[in-house]
Amino acid sequence: MKAPVLILGATSDIGRAIAHCFAAQGHPIQLAARQVNRLESDKADLEIRYGVPVSVHEFDVLAVETHADFVQQLPELPAIVVCVVGFMPAQKACEQNLPLALEVMRTNYEGPALILSVFANLFEKRGWGTLVGISSVAGERGRASNYFYGSAKAGFTAFLSGLRQRLAKSGVQVLTVLPGYVNTRMTEGMNLPPLLTAQPKEVAKAIFAAIAKKKDVIYVRPSWRWIMVIIRCIPEPLFKRLAL
Repeated sequence: MKAPVLILGATSDIGRAIAHCFAAQGHPIQLAARQVNRLESDKADLEIRYGVPVSVHEFDVLAVETHADFVQQLPELPAIVVCVVGFMPAQKACEQNLPLALEVMRTNYEGPALILSVFANLFEKRGWGTLVGISSVAGERGRASNYFYGSAKAGFTAFLSGLRQRLAKSGVQVLTVLPGYVNTRMTEGMNLPPLLTAQPKEVAKAIFAAIAKKKDVIYVRPSWRWIMVIIRCIPEPLFKRLAL
């Protein structure tokens, strides 16, 4: 049997798509989320549909003091850990509610970085494994429309880059995923451009392929790479006048 895959943030649309993608290839699945009761139906579906063992686990990315215990209680140390955890309320709400802004920054950077650090130490000692962090193109340049979320994702992207360099000679792969827009519950109600908007299944397939090819960084839709090159190159005096 293939090695297990752990999905952190498994109740998300992308998390569910990743679970199906890997289960379809025969991987046992470990589903982890804060609301663990919501995972039971997913567990049953995956087991029946693909005939693989599935376990569910309570996980709160913000309760960093519980991270080590969470890892210890897993039935088996996974081969692949995918962190899909994310939180993106409206920018204006964060500006007026600083505790909410703090939650955004901790959920998108602090918590994911620290839980992946726990696995990084274990994988490094073992000498193999894959760590996947889903970051965002929003982290490539701060914009007025989402700079709390974007700054947290910028930190997470930098963390993954440094972790990748640290583990480069250890046999551990670190993959940074930059999806761009994705049609999920988190983006519901937003006016998303179809040509730049991926579906959760598309993200899952891109991750699966990138792991197999030992990629370091992927843009799910390649056009995002060039869009972000342009945005990063806009001079600051001009950038300040743009509505982005």
